[in-house]
Amino acid sequence: MKKINSRRKSRELVMKSVYRGLVNSFDYLQIMKDIKEDPDFCRSDEVFYESMLMGIKENYESIFNEIEDFTDKKSSELNPIELSIIISSIYELKYKIDIPFKVSINEALEITKSFGGVESYKFINGVLDKVAKKYRPTEFNLSH
Repeated sequence: MKKINSRRKSRELVMKSVYRGLVNSFDYLQIMKDIKEDPDFCRSDEVFYESMLMGIKENYESIFNEIEDFTDKKSSELNPIELSIIISSIYELKYKIDIPFKVSINEALEITKSFGGVESYKFINGVLDKVAKKYRPTEFNLSH
């Protein structure tokens, strides 16, 4: 169970890192340096955190440009917390195919319930279902 908790902490820290980049600027090295001071960092999977954040960095533009394919809202209309969760989750669903899509979505929903608005998890769930359907069609169809 510890691995799941450490990965969840890592996902939370990735979301916080992306959020910080959206609100301030994407100085990834500074964000990574600062996040190591987060009290939750010691409970995270550092390798997973770094691979996620660097993967988002390498693919940010393409991920950001496709957000509107999965939602009826413009990216500019999304609050930064929802947007950071969506960006992190699109990356995970698209590129971390060793992680079952249901795990990725459930983790994103738990993070949304902790950090997002009261009803945000319903919106995020709908968006991530569409992402999973596009990038994990076989896995998605077997589960529905």
